[in-house]
Amino acid sequence: MKILVIGAKGQLGTDVVEKLSGGYETIGVEKEALDITNLEGTINTVRDIKPDVIINTAAYTNVDGAETEVDLAYKVNCIGAKNLAIATMETGCRLVHISTDFVFDGQKSSPYIEFDPSNPLSIYGKSKLAGEISIKEICHRHYILRTSWLYGEHGHNFVKTMLKLSETNRTLRVVDDQIGSPTYTKDLVAVIEKIITTDAYGTYHASNEGECSWNAFAKKIFEVAGVKDIQVSPITSEELNRPAIRPKYSVMKNYMLQLQLDYKMPHWEEGLKNFNNKK
Repeated sequence: MKILVIGAKGQLGTDVVEKLSGGYETIGVEKEALDITNLEGTINTVRDIKPDVIINTAAYTNVDGAETEVDLAYKVNCIGAKNLAIATMETGCRLVHISTDFVFDGQKSSPYIEFDPSNPLSIYGKSKLAGEISIKEICHRHYILRTSWLYGEHGHNFVKTMLKLSETNRTLRVVDDQIGSPTYTKDLVAVIEKIITTDAYGTYHASNEGECSWNAFAKKIFEVAGVKDIQVSPITSEELNRPAIRPKYSVMKNYMLQLQLDYKMPHWEEGLKNFNNKK
């Protein structure tokens, strides 16, 4: 199997390339080599490489920045996804696309399943949903994986930020009224590796099991890392006053992974411990 990884130098893409290179012919490209917002260039690249599977980990992920860089968010998250879907139809390959819990509005009090209606609150969420819709309209051989609160060894993420801040701060204020599921990149890569060996196309939720607030997540980060004498105080989303509205509850149940593949992801605390052991 030949695999083309888009966004190969990003937080998730790096782990995808590292893991899949062990068992498959894996080719990673970054935006300098392929601009997925350019349809002709995307089609030509896919034609030249002739992959069996495209894994799209590229995205505009600056949630607050998207509120002002609206066009760029839609170009990358929607048009880019659409162009890759068109390219798969031109060449006959399959498409794995990474999406987000931000397609939901957070009004539920129990975990979202894949069949719940989406209603994104932010430009980021809206642009990612638009990408999902475009893929579904064009490419039938797709796997859309919605994940949440992603972190790993590469790139920038909440875990790294908290650990860095703890080096110079004894008190931190972290939001306590947004609930989700922190997800370790390598646990998501395991799902990707599993799913590309099947013809079980469709939309999946793929987050680590369990739920917590950002505040509780921060406390657990310090506990697992052995950071002592640091106080993590709760604040509200209103107090933080960020440009983009976040869903208050975006926990997702990995329902289709269970139904279709009988697959269960690790608990988020286990993922965090594995991340800490890899540092």
